[in-house]
Amino acid sequence: MTNEREISLSKPPATARRPTMLDVAALAGVGLKTVSRVVNGEPGVSPGLEAKVRTAIEQLNYRRDANASMLRRLGGKTQTIGLVLEDVANPFSSALHRAIEDSARARNVLVFAGSCDEDPRRERELIGSFRDRRVDVIIVVPASHDHTYLYVEQQAGTALVFLDRPAGHLDADSVASNNLGGSVEAMDHLLAHGHRRIAFLGDLLSISTAEERLRGYTQALERAGIARDDELIRSGIRDPEAAADAVEALLALPDPPTALFTSQNLLTIGGIRALRSAGLERRIALIGSDDVALADVLDPAISVVAQDPQALGRTAADLLFRRLDGNASPSVHQVVPVQLIARGSGEIRPAERAP
Repeated sequence: MTNEREISLSKPPATARRPTMLDVAALAGVGLKTVSRVVNGEPGVSPGLEAKVRTAIEQLNYRRDANASMLRRLGGKTQTIGLVLEDVANPFSSALHRAIEDSARARNVLVFAGSCDEDPRRERELIGSFRDRRVDVIIVVPASHDHTYLYVEQQAGTALVFLDRPAGHLDADSVASNNLGGSVEAMDHLLAHGHRRIAFLGDLLSISTAEERLRGYTQALERAGIARDDELIRSGIRDPEAAADAVEALLALPDPPTALFTSQNLLTIGGIRALRSAGLERRIALIGSDDVALADVLDPAISVVAQDPQALGRTAADLLFRRLDGNASPSVHQVVPVQLIARGSGEIRPAERAP
């Protein structure tokens, strides 16, 4: 004869909501504490009772709410970070992600990351998803120019750190590279090697880093007494293919440039391809902003103004953990130095263009 407990185990209660530990306890015929011990892997439950609990868990398709248990254990904290990047496929973004992840792992904190693709709407969607998951901190490489929508979140206690670019209309911590100074240094290097016709390739000028790099380009020319020639400026370039097309157009000018300043890593890749395709990689100088993989093994090797994504990520992590630890001081805006690495392509002189 089948007993009542076997019947109840074979017929879980119908419910449209997500099952809870109370449901598991009712189905297994045990106390809530027993279910909690089994779910959390704690000792003190007999094999027979554990088997009943696990059978009920399977029949109900119960899933432990990790956020809820962490919130109870950690005083309302989920030990998670939401990270909004421009594009996780870009090597620079990947390096930022890894640096933040390494710092977070040392504190047993998990990092969720997503790409906003320079789309303000996507930025807001990602941040909304992170907020729904109750992340403790949000780190943003921003696409939007107005972050007032985060004011309420900030007032509610969510720590915010803006990385690579500052926040728009919001007082929040930020970490960025010295983009303006790095561009001036790259241009000064080309000017010192005798170049006067220097082309600029840049990303969308709505991006603060792209605008700063163009400003550095212009300032260096002005300081050298050289009028800016807008015919040599190509902006709004988003990928290597478009950069290669832009370089081809520049080379076709009646008075082409003797040097290129490619102000973003993907644009540097496109510039290299275009010069090599035209057989001009030893006759036209090139300096890139941001380092690129294998730049040191090409011939000639590629000179760059290198950012330090590891330092950027670590600095952002230090800021956010300071906030999580209760620091309520005014927001800080840290600038990380860049480094000019001369490898060969930026040291080609105009005279070397002669056949």
